[in-house]
Amino acid sequence: MLAQATAGMPPFAPESGVTLVELHSGGSEQDAPPVDLFLVKPSEQSAANALPVLLWFHGGGFVFGNARESLPFLDAAVRQTGVVGISVQYSLAPEATFPTPIDEGLAALNWIIAHATELGIDPERIALGGQSAGGAFAAALALRSRDEGGPKIAFQLLDIPVTDDRIATPSVTDYADGLLWNTRNAQLSWEAYLGGTGEPVSPYAAPARAEDLTGLPPAFITVNQFDPLRDEGIEYARRLAHANVQTELHMYAGTFHGSSGIALTAAVSLRQNSDLIAALGRAFVTSVPVNDERN
Repeated sequence: MLAQATAGMPPFAPESGVTLVELHSGGSEQDAPPVDLFLVKPSEQSAANALPVLLWFHGGGFVFGNARESLPFLDAAVRQTGVVGISVQYSLAPEATFPTPIDEGLAALNWIIAHATELGIDPERIALGGQSAGGAFAAALALRSRDEGGPKIAFQLLDIPVTDDRIATPSVTDYADGLLWNTRNAQLSWEAYLGGTGEPVSPYAAPARAEDLTGLPPAFITVNQFDPLRDEGIEYARRLAHANVQTELHMYAGTFHGSSGIALTAAVSLRQNSDLIAALGRAFVTSVPVNDERN
């Protein structure tokens, strides 16, 4: 149904001031998988002016959606903050199960850092972000980068993030028949992504499984009020705060999961998207040191 609804829409084409570039990561470095990327950047950029970058993962319950859907949001972010936005075309479940999409995300992250000069980005100012399932990828990639001594991430921008495969919070029960996304959809999406292997679930699949959240980048997290996934986003924000990670959490009254992408002109939708972009801008105005209590 979603595919049919979007099939007749014209492809995104930025207006004056912003340029869209389609990239292919190649995947030749250390057996990294190839990944398609869509880069949105200011059209006028000095070669000496390296810009912050937002590496973004689209939503879709692990099983649908594509990187192009995020381009209007990234276009707004580029225009309002001056960052470079990059949308990742990761592989979808159930054909691609964990860890394939997170491996692709890591490959994309390493590739943009390796090509930072030609892309015009600052490898010291990288934000990871995503909506819904994309939020799971962004949060998981921040965890993996921390644990494996990978690139230092400056910020996490998590819009209505999926974090917990256990699907056992009060909001899961209270809003089981939620609009657009319901509890049964959540169960099916996790089954598709995890592949039913019976293995213990990795925190790189479900970030809520991580026992230690110290040393992670500052985070801005949104949740929708009438969303079965609401409480897992709130709980992840609470745990980040208790781990001394600078964390900001916003809940939007009267909203449902993904409503900002459906009711595009509603005042609350405009506010939610505006808050995300404003948080991204603040993240790169002043660099906030990462507090790693493990050291």
